[in-house]
Amino acid sequence: MNCRVVVEAAIPVYDVKTPDEAVRIAISKTGEMLNPDLNYVEINMGSRTSPSGEELPPAFIAADEALVALELEMTVFNVEREEHASRIARKEIGQRLENIPLAVLDVEILEEDDSDDETDAEADTDDADEEDDSDDVLPEFEDLID
Repeated sequence: MNCRVVVEAAIPVYDVKTPDEAVRIAISKTGEMLNPDLNYVEINMGSRTSPSGEELPPAFIAADEALVALELEMTVFNVEREEHASRIARKEIGQRLENIPLAVLDVEILEEDDSDDETDAEADTDDADEEDDSDDVLPEFEDLID
């Protein structure tokens, strides 16, 4: 089973004046920490609400320092349970984001399309047959395959 996991991260940012500036810097900082190893992780602005339900900006600023809520999404493949997927996501992201608090927000099970994979494999086989008939560009390579 494959799962899409959303993890919330609290990213500290220093020397900022506005929430927008803090968010931009936090996204950039997080991208640098995750890349190139985890370039498949999507980074989005997080959402915060007050106890009364009022929408708040994703950054809290005090004394020119901010704490920014970001949502990091990644797909985890071949897991047994949702809990297993969340553990893998937290471990993979947590290894790159040292001393950054993480919390799993959502785990969504992705539907697998086995019929599409089989159709694609058949189409690839048909394309390969057509290429064999047309040009013998690399005869040595085809001999190795046979």
